[in-house]
Formats: sequence, structure tokens, C-alpha cells
Amino acid sequence: MKSDLQWMQAQVVALRDVTPTVREFELRPESGFAASYEPGAHLQVQVMTAQGKLQTRSYSLVGEGDGQCWRIAVKRLDDGRGGSLAMWQLAPGDRLQVSAPQNHFALDLSAPGYLLVAGGIGITPLVLMAQRLGAHAKRSGVPVKMLYGARHAGEFGYLSHLQEALGDNVVAHEGSMPIDFEAAIAELPSGGQLYTCGPVPMLEAVKRAWEAAGRAPADLRFETFGSSGRLATQAFTVRIPRHDLAITVPADCTLLDALDAAGVQTLWDCKRGECGLCAMDVLAVEGEVDHRDVFLSAHEKAATTRICACVSRAVGTLTLDSAYRADS
Repeated sequence: MKSDLQWMQAQVVALRDVTPTVREFELRPESGFAASYEPGAHLQVQVMTAQGKLQTRSYSLVGEGDGQCWRIAVKRLDDGRGGSLAMWQLAPGDRLQVSAPQNHFALDLSAPGYLLVAGGIGITPLVLMAQRLGAHAKRSGVPVKMLYGARHAGEFGYLSHLQEALGDNVVAHEGSMPIDFEAAIAELPSGGQLYTCGPVPMLEAVKRAWEAAGRAPADLRFETFGSSGRLATQAFTVRIPRHDLAITVPADCTLLDALDAAGVQTLWDCKRGECGLCAMDVLAVEGEVDHRDVFLSAHEKAATTRICACVSRAVGTLTLDSAYRADS
């Protein structure tokens, strides 16, 4: 359960392919709504898949706005759940339902130094952060560095924008060679902040390096677009004894959505495996849990006593507890 979002119509006014697999959409919200936003903000977007399912997707707002339109970027995933393919079918003039901007990844301009780390499509929320921090650094002299990783040179979307904002302080890492996060963190002044977004394995590596350096957990800020997981996505069974239910979670549906469809109320917020609000107690596992969140610790994941229902899955059968308690 979550408080209702403020929904409105927005029109697609322009499209641009940033890379061969990333398309930028310029959206104009309905008349009378201010289009301003701060770094780290995102939109919720409702799209209808080819299978006729209405899905809600979260997309970061990219770069400085013009006060009239929003820009988001969508990576095409041919083996995903259909949301990105539905977005790629849109054309200028089409309309869709979007939320007002939300922000769970806000930028704090009071730190003595900054390190930005992006991987792939994870660059989108960091573009505006780089632009704001670049201007901030010119005024205050605060050091700012950015590490940007991509599989190959053709996937460095927005690199020119980043270089314009931060100059030589943007370091692009191409290919599969690991980035030396330890060295970059060591250069960050005491009390400096690290903002990162990208694939889960990269985020986990950043978290390990941050913890090994003895840095304050609160100074590491991150956002993720989820993980495809260690195991192949497939249907699995969930039992909820308190509701006397056994349901099947289809391969193209999240555990959270399947529970909601079955009438099992759950708490949630980010739907990206970050906040932990949707975490549920695991009573038994017949098979294996595929943790795809960045909220639970490595120890908690190994213990398999909780699961983040918004992103994580299983192979086999799970037995879960719920928050439901019968009236006494």
C-alpha cells in the first residue's frame, strides 16, 4: 500500500536515440503543471505492453529542464517484461499517464567533495547532478570526480554533457575491466559523498569498497534500475499460510504485483529493491531465492529469512508470512 500519486497526461513531443539501445523522450505535462525538478528526481510512467498489461515504470529525469518539458531515457530490453518495448513504440504526439516528479535520490550540496559513479543506463539521474555539481565546484572549489562505465564506446550516452559540466574530471571506463573504486574513494575528502546508479553488481562492488574504506554509510547514496538476477526468470509458487493461499507468480510479473492481485496487501515505496519497505519474512524455501535487491545485506541474503517482494524472485516454492493479523 502506498499513498496515491498525482497522475496527469503528458504528450510525447520529441524522440532522440542517445545510443543504439537508449532512446530519450521529451514529454510535455498537461497545461498548468510546473515542469521543474531537482537532481535525482524521477517520473512514474504507465505503459500498455503488447500483451495488454498496464505496467508502471520509473524513469529518472535527465539533465537541466526548460521549465516546460521533462526528458527521460529508456533502455530497450528485448527480454524484459515489455515496458521498455512499449515505450519504444511511442511516437511524437502520443499521450501517456505520468506522475508528478518524485525524489528519493536528492543531491546534498553541503559536502566537502563528491564522487559520482554511473554504469550504463544508470547515468540518467547523474547527468543533472554532474551539471549542478560542476557549477557548484566553480563557485566553491569543492572537488568533483565522475567514473562512468559502459560495455563499449557506443553506449556512453550523455558523455559530452558530462564533459561540458566536469571537464577532465569525468573518467570513462569501457569494457569489462573492473574500476578501481578503492582508489577513487581514497581521493575523496573526509566527509565527502558518493552518488552512484547502475547495475546491481557494480553497486555491490561500490558498497564493499566504501565499507572497506571505513566511510560513513550515510555518505553513500545510490539508486538502481534493478537486476536481472543470478537465475533465469521463471514462474514460481508462493504460499501464504495466514491467508490460506497458494499463488503462481508468472515470469512476466513481480512477486509484489502477484500478491497485490491475490488480495495480499503489502507495503512498498521505491519498487526498485532499495528502500526495504516491501521486505517480507520467508518461512520456508523449496528451491532457491534469487535476491535482486540492494537493501538486504549479504548476510541477510545468505540466511534467506527475508525477501524484497518488489524485485526478488525464486525458483521452486516460497512460503511467506504477511502483515495480516486476524482481529482478535
